[in-house]
Amino acid sequence: MKQIDPLEISNQNLHKLLLGGVAPRPIAFASTIDKDGRPNLSPFSFYNVFGVNPNTLIFSPSRRGRDNTTKHTFENLKEVPEVVLNAVSYKMVQQMSLSSTEYAKGVNEFEKAGFTQVESVKVKPFRVEESPLQFECKVREIIETGGKAGSGNLIVCEIVFIHLDENILDENGAIDPDKIDLVGRMGGDYYVRTSGSVKFTVPKPLTTLGIGVDSLPATVRLSKYLTGNDLGQLGNLENLPSVAEIENLKKEFVNPELFDNEEKVHLYAKSLIEVGKPYEALKILMIKNSD
Repeated sequence: MKQIDPLEISNQNLHKLLLGGVAPRPIAFASTIDKDGRPNLSPFSFYNVFGVNPNTLIFSPSRRGRDNTTKHTFENLKEVPEVVLNAVSYKMVQQMSLSSTEYAKGVNEFEKAGFTQVESVKVKPFRVEESPLQFECKVREIIETGGKAGSGNLIVCEIVFIHLDENILDENGAIDPDKIDLVGRMGGDYYVRTSGSVKFTVPKPLTTLGIGVDSLPATVRLSKYLTGNDLGQLGNLENLPSVAEIENLKKEFVNPELFDNEEKVHLYAKSLIEVGKPYEALKILMIKNSD
C-alpha cells in the first residue's frame, strides 16, 4: 500500500486525493446576497448536516488554492450572514455547474445559469425555484480554519425555514431518493446520482444484536470465496442455525452432491446472500461443517 505524508506532497495533489477519496459529497447550492443587495449563487461540495437540536448545516467556501483569495459567497456572508442552501437534482446539474464559473463580483449567477430567483420567507437571499428542497438559514458562526491557500472556511448554519416539493415524497411522507434524484460530487469531473440501480440499502443494526463475524465457523470466516460484505451480512444474523435445522436441511436438500465440492458450496451460499437470504446461506455453509 502506498504511503503518503500530507506535508510532503503539494496542496494541489492533496486536494485531488481528498476529493477522490472523500466521496460522494452532497452539494450545497448556496445563495447569498451582499450589503448592496446583489445576489450570488455558487455550489460547494464541502457540505453536510451535523445535528438537529439545534439543527446544523455546515459548508465551506474554501480559500482559492492558486492565490489564497476568498470567494464571493464567503465575502457576502461576512456582510449579510444569511444563506439559502438549495439541493441539486440531476435535472439541474448542468446549470449548477455553469453557475460555478468565476464571474466578476456583482454578476448574477441566477441569470447566467438560467435559474429562477424566488424571494425567501425569513432571510434576504433568494431561493432557486428549480431546486426540489431549499433551506433558508441564518449563519451562527464562521470558522476560518487557517487563512492559507486552500484553507476551509466553515459556515455554521441554522435552518429557519424549509421549502420542499411534495412530488419528491413517498407514500409515507419521506423523501424518495428516486424522486428527488440528488447528485453528489466525486473527484475530477465525476458525479453520482441517487436514482436508478446505483443505490443500494444496508439495514442499520439498531434493534438487533448480530453474532459477529468472529462467531462464524472458521471454514466460513476464512472462506476464499466469500467477501467481507458477505461475512458482514452473516455476522449480522442474530443467531447461528441450530443442529436440528442443519440436519433437516441435509435430509431435504435436493442436490446433496453439491457438498462434495467446497467451492460450489461457498459460491451457492454466496448467491443466496446476494438475494437477501443470509440465514439460508449460513445453513448451507454449516452443513459441510457438521459432517
